[in-house]
Amino acid sequence: MTEQKPQVLLKHYLKKLKLPTMLREYEAVAATCAKENANYVTFLLRLIEREALDREKRSAERRVKNARFPLLKTLDTFDFSAQPSIGQKRVRELMAGEYVDRRENVLFVGNSGTGKTHLASALGFAGCMQGRRVRFFTAKALVTQLLEMAEQRQVERTLKQLERQDILILDELGYVPFSRTAAELLFEVISRPYERLSLIVTTNLPFESWVEIFGCERLTGALLDRLTHRVHIIEANGPSYRLRQSKRRLQKGDAKGDQDDLPESATIGSGDA
Repeated sequence: MTEQKPQVLLKHYLKKLKLPTMLREYEAVAATCAKENANYVTFLLRLIEREALDREKRSAERRVKNARFPLLKTLDTFDFSAQPSIGQKRVRELMAGEYVDRRENVLFVGNSGTGKTHLASALGFAGCMQGRRVRFFTAKALVTQLLEMAEQRQVERTLKQLERQDILILDELGYVPFSRTAAELLFEVISRPYERLSLIVTTNLPFESWVEIFGCERLTGALLDRLTHRVHIIEANGPSYRLRQSKRRLQKGDAKGDQDDLPESATIGSGDA
């Protein structure tokens, strides 16, 4: 019973100190160290390493969850060969995250279906893995939330929450025009954290057309001035990946239909000898 007491106390303190990995693995690590004749320092080091790695993994998972990506996208799954207009070297350099340290913005500009959202999400995911706080919004969803908060007189609270991020992603800017109130709220989102966080924006509109979305030339000019002061602009002007995939599916369907229309006696490649 006396031999059990140290283990009971150890488990108690590991729980109290919130060290679940050490609690779960100390016996297995102790057994391995005993076989290897490892000293106490090695045993403690191995335990702490496992706790630290597991804690970082859980923290990264929380950051990814809090970012609220619509779909989890990484750079490994992006097909650069399908979009040769996008500079692969430049995108890979951005993945290192130094632009966030310098409080620089990233703009993906180009046609629909060219992978802008995929790359923006991949940058955000990389940021989460680097320990950064990330939040993803479509421009429409963010504006809707801000308008709702305005009705409840809680806009300031929402803006402060956004300012605490390291990376803020605004997807699909330009698809829907905004009312004057909505445009002014979005301007606050972009201007208030100026040079304090990094914005990643995807848009299908060239800059000269942004006034159509915000409805005010003066406000649009001020917004672009802040957004493009320190910015990496990635142009995606290739064909739509989604449209190409749809055409392929249709072509396969047509080919299958032609095959089904053949008489039972016919076979592909058959003919008279």
